[in-house]
This record gives sequence, C-alpha cells and structure tokens, in this order.
Amino acid sequence: MYVVVVYDTLAERNSRILRTCRKYLHHVQRSVFEGQLSEAQLRRFQADVEDALDLSYDNVLVYTFPPGAVPQRLEWGAVEPAPSDIL
Repeated sequence: MYVVVVYDTLAERNSRILRTCRKYLHHVQRSVFEGQLSEAQLRRFQADVEDALDLSYDNVLVYTFPPGAVPQRLEWGAVEPAPSDIL
C-alpha cells in the first residue's frame, strides 16, 4: 500500500522520529514522508514510531492508499530540493 506520513513532535524528539521514518519511507519535506509499505512493514513502522513518541504530546498522521492506488502529488510554490542529508 502507498503511505503518506506527517508528524508533529516536540523538538527534542524530532531527530529520533526522523531516523525512524527514514528507515521505512522517502523523505519528501521537513516532517513528511511517503512510500510503499506492506501490511507487515506498516505494523513494524507503527511499533517503531510509537516507541519514539510521547503519546501525550506528539502526533503522527498516516494516510494509507490501497494497493494499486498511488495518489497524485501537486506542488505549488517553491519546490523543496531533495534532502541532502540522507543516510
């Protein structure tokens, strides 16, 4: 399935959630990631993300699209260059 992830965390946890997201998905924009995940990968990703979060403050939104459905992404304004600090 195709997945889009957006997160909002306390600054001190940003680097940990960023590393976790990069293990599974492509970094698109500051706190936005997207890519293909299987059901099993999504469950592992969820467990890893929840380990990195303070569930009383942090928030992660995950949009899933069924297999075969890939959303069309439109960009308006200044195009963000691809991150140069990819591990």
